[in-house]
Amino acid sequence: MSRSSAEAVADAGMVLPVAGSNEPTVGDFVQLMKPRVMSLVVLTALTGIVAAPGGLHPVLGLIAILCIAVGAGASGALNMWYDADIDANMQRTAARPIPRGQVTADEALSFGVVLSVGSVLMLGLLVNWVAGGLLALTIAFYIFVYTMWLKRRTPQNIVIGGAAGAFPPMVGWAAVTGGISLESVVLFLIIFFWTPPHFWALALYRSRDYERVGVPMLPVVAGPAATRRQIMIYSLILAPLAVVPWFIGLGGISYLATSVGLGAAFLYYAWKVTQVTEGREGDAAAKQLFLFSILYLFALFIVLLVEHVVAKVMF
Repeated sequence: MSRSSAEAVADAGMVLPVAGSNEPTVGDFVQLMKPRVMSLVVLTALTGIVAAPGGLHPVLGLIAILCIAVGAGASGALNMWYDADIDANMQRTAARPIPRGQVTADEALSFGVVLSVGSVLMLGLLVNWVAGGLLALTIAFYIFVYTMWLKRRTPQNIVIGGAAGAFPPMVGWAAVTGGISLESVVLFLIIFFWTPPHFWALALYRSRDYERVGVPMLPVVAGPAATRRQIMIYSLILAPLAVVPWFIGLGGISYLATSVGLGAAFLYYAWKVTQVTEGREGDAAAKQLFLFSILYLFALFIVLLVEHVVAKVMF
């Protein structure tokens, strides 16, 4: 539930979290929940709910979305609690609440645990336990598998750990149907294969950050050239995979046109990363792919969502 950025400048040396000098604000706790990541989680989960066959009472649908969003926020808070030591020494994350001393590690831990338990119980009790179980799996996978186990141990951290960010449409689908289907698995796979090129593009132009804190992201361990090849490989898998919803009847003609057009653009940006490899131009190409990848995934799910909303309203 598959990490947003806060732009700030950290010292080149070690910068350790300090005890909070001010009382934490509501905004600090909102920041702990990684609201930018939450927005994508909400969109993909909502798409799963609307695209699923059958229907869900609007109140239960709202509860499901709220629980999934809170569960995603809980994952973000627990991730910041565990990674506070490295966040303080990375330019991208140094302005997060714990490194700034606005929220203590214990406060972040308590906040994350309460939100995790509350969101899972509410979703299970008020909607269904399949959805609740999938939400619990999502949170546990992100914290225990990705954050605690993989992130600091293997350059494949994003590949395996990316599954956490791919679960929300499955959770939304299960909230309506009480189960898992081919359609929800396809939505999961789209996000799963989108995650490596998305984050490796970020890692290419932020590699010094990861190297400084000892996180074995692929550019640090295997080098930029190998990372660019892997980005291209995953992009070549992603582009045709994103068209599959049309073939199985999940997406309509608007989705087909969007997935084909944006898929071609994604491949172009990925190819450009493999061609422009030096200095600022190389960093700029990687940043372009990273930013476009966000637009790409949002657009796919927005079009799919709109198609199903229109279909349900008209028919």
